[in-house]
Amino acid sequence: MIGGRREGGLMRKASQSVVKSRILIAVAIGISIGCLFAFLYPHGFLSFYSPAFHSQVLSSKCESSHRLNELKAEYAAELEKNEELRQLVKELTEKVRLAEQKKDHAQKQVEALGKWRKAGPSGTVKGLRTNPTVIPDEPVNPRLAVILEAVAVRRELIVALANWNVKESLEIWFTNIKRVGITNYLVVALDDKITEFCKSNNVPVFTRDANDGIASIGRTGNNHAVSGLKFHILREFLQLGYSVLLSDIDIVYLQNPFDYLYRDSDVESMTDGHDNMTAYGFDDVFDEPAMGWARYAHTMRIWVFNSGFFYIRPTIPSIELLDRVAGRLAKEPKSWDQAVFNEELFFPSHLGYEGLHAARRTMDFYLFMNSKVLFKTVRKDDRLSKLKPVIVHVNYHPNKLQRMKAVVEFYVDGNRDALKAFPDGSEWEW
Repeated sequence: MIGGRREGGLMRKASQSVVKSRILIAVAIGISIGCLFAFLYPHGFLSFYSPAFHSQVLSSKCESSHRLNELKAEYAAELEKNEELRQLVKELTEKVRLAEQKKDHAQKQVEALGKWRKAGPSGTVKGLRTNPTVIPDEPVNPRLAVILEAVAVRRELIVALANWNVKESLEIWFTNIKRVGITNYLVVALDDKITEFCKSNNVPVFTRDANDGIASIGRTGNNHAVSGLKFHILREFLQLGYSVLLSDIDIVYLQNPFDYLYRDSDVESMTDGHDNMTAYGFDDVFDEPAMGWARYAHTMRIWVFNSGFFYIRPTIPSIELLDRVAGRLAKEPKSWDQAVFNEELFFPSHLGYEGLHAARRTMDFYLFMNSKVLFKTVRKDDRLSKLKPVIVHVNYHPNKLQRMKAVVEFYVDGNRDALKAFPDGSEWEW
């Protein structure tokens, strides 16, 4: 009996223990669920359905929309910055390429000079005369490179810019080039009409892309703007490794100019001078009486190179010259391209300015003749009028078309009276 009571007591205790455990578990579960709801709904379970909750949702949506607009704006700004960086990389790449060319130029200079040498006897010393040419860079303009490969002779050619305004003069220009037998020449057409005109006359022509900024200036710009274009356009020819004889349209060709070039300088140009002194330089004495015994100041003078007819080799100084002139004309739109061309070519280095290290040569003014020489001197001299120039440039006078035709009559057709009707200067004498 005692054993039976003990077993019954143990069973009751075990049953009570199980109940207590279940109660504790239920309480623990209830507390956990309560904590979960308290975390998920800190403002109460029913607040989920309250207007305040909807207000928060709408506010959150508005904030998201505003943030989306901000992100779009930031994305657009980053795209713009990316484009600016891309342009900067392009410019820096070009500068690096030019720096490499200059480095190569300097290396070739060293190679040309060789080892250090003694000066040698008096009268035997000669400095480096000709700068080395650049390495051709065909990716600059692949389409132009193909044309030049077909047109140029010994990597040199005559180049002229033309638009429809000079159509009649252009016809005289290329007609006489053909008559002389020159084949290495090219017209850079500045409008579609000139392109078609050249093609219809079997004249080699290159037309720039329609979306090219340079081409648009050629189509719509005035004569001054078009004159400045040649310094931009010539750069590509030089970068491709070609020497160019740049020619205005108001020029009559009577012989092949390539037979009379020296090719020993970066720039070889015709002169606006009309005699030995003005063409090749002279000592001009400036008199200032107020200075007393020091009243006479000696100055060196030379009449300018003509920027409408010059031969330029593909060297670093030549390309630097084109860049300098083009840069100044862009900043100084009222400047005359010929004045800027000469200033950059001749001004020496001085405080705050580094002069151009370029070699230059003046062409024979009787062979490469300007119209002042022809009409003021040559036509009146029996001996000089019998000489046949290489070209005549009608640069000093208006009524260019009439004078060009008269030059052809005089030198080609043999009409010795063809030039007599014209005045020396710009005004007709009645």
